Amino acid sequence: MQIKGKVVLVTGANRGLGKQFAKSLVEAGAAKVYAAARDPGSVKIEGVEAIPLDVTNPDDIAAAAKRYTDVQVLINNAGATTRGLLTDPASTQGVRDLFEVNVIGPLALTQAFAPILKRNGGGAVVNVLSVLSWVALPSGGAYSVSKSAAWALTNVQREELREQGTLVVAVHPGYIDTDMTAGVTAPKTTPEHVVGEVLAAIQRDREEVLVDDTGRAVKESLSTAKPLYLTGIPR
Repeated sequence: MQIKGKVVLVTGANRGLGKQFAKSLVEAGAAKVYAAARDPGSVKIEGVEAIPLDVTNPDDIAAAAKRYTDVQVLINNAGATTRGLLTDPASTQGVRDLFEVNVIGPLALTQAFAPILKRNGGGAVVNVLSVLSWVALPSGGAYSVSKSAAWALTNVQREELREQGTLVVAVHPGYIDTDMTAGVTAPKTTPEHVVGEVLAAIQRDREEVLVDDTGRAVKESLSTAKPLYLTGIPR
């Protein structure tokens, strides 16, 4: 599937990876890019149409699906993270909050836009997940739980939407060099590289994207006697 000439909606497009998606899509020749954010005034990208969309707000989602009926590619990029130990009862609300953004958001957006994608020829849904869909880091358990659930959601969506010709792509990056990982000293991948790999995957009809050595190592370990979700990621 070619990106050139397509109409694409990107959530969380005002910063980080979402901002790079919007910029790269314009450069790749997308016919139109809807750059969605809670505050569309925070979107500062030439060549896009900034739109209001809070992925945790059902009314926003319904309004977007009613208005933007030309969408052919949906990129569920908006995400959040938090820190804390899951053995601490105080972390429970954080888990609930992350599920609203990282799981229910992509679920509701895809539900709303799946019929639109079908009418427009099938198109694609891209869910930005994480290598932490498969492993966990200390104090980052809530994020891993939400991304594991989002991975399962993606796999179900892939099966349910296959018949209508919609490509569903799971993206599993490690650390990306954005403001979300500003305090992390581990190796990071640039947003440009991640987006480039995703756009290449869409054009080649690939359903899973691994963008760095960490992601590839974790994925490869899953079928071994010592998967990294048991032994931990080497540091």
